[in-house]
Amino acid sequence: MGRNDKYEERDALPSLVLVGLMGVGKSTIGRRLAARLGLPFIDADDEIERAAGMSVQEIFDTYGEAQFRDGERRVIARLIDGTPKVIATGGGAFVNEETRKLILEKAVAVWLDANIDILVERVSRREGRPLLKNRNPRDVLMRLAAERQPYYSQAPIRVISTDSPHDATIDKIMRAIGR
Repeated sequence: MGRNDKYEERDALPSLVLVGLMGVGKSTIGRRLAARLGLPFIDADDEIERAAGMSVQEIFDTYGEAQFRDGERRVIARLIDGTPKVIATGGGAFVNEETRKLILEKAVAVWLDANIDILVERVSRREGRPLLKNRNPRDVLMRLAAERQPYYSQAPIRVISTDSPHDATIDKIMRAIGR
């Protein structure tokens, strides 16, 4: 019996790129989703830190958000190399026009969305979020949600993350991608 290359190509999964606000669970969900799919997981922020030799906070403090976004765009372009994987992006990555275009053309964007109250509770558990430094998390998240929604809504898949177990969100993603 011969190989059916057309079937394999059609069945192959492209890279999944998780987008959404900080605290929505892109890294946590991404790791578990990748494990379930048998794909590698890459956190774009970790890759940016490795490439720059400094933390995201240090990059923001030293060079500013514009320089960070430029580096982020370059790292994400390198990560979307045709090899299927699950990639968690920073909350602002998909706002950048070039980055968004690249993701939409070469991968499947999955917008993880959540209620602001859930996000505020989650971000309060972790330090090192440059956009929240010395600011009220609720105010920042509400502003970012309003600004970024038009960009995030361009993702072909939107999944609502609740305070239910992570597996519930992963199950929603799996259904959305037909797995």
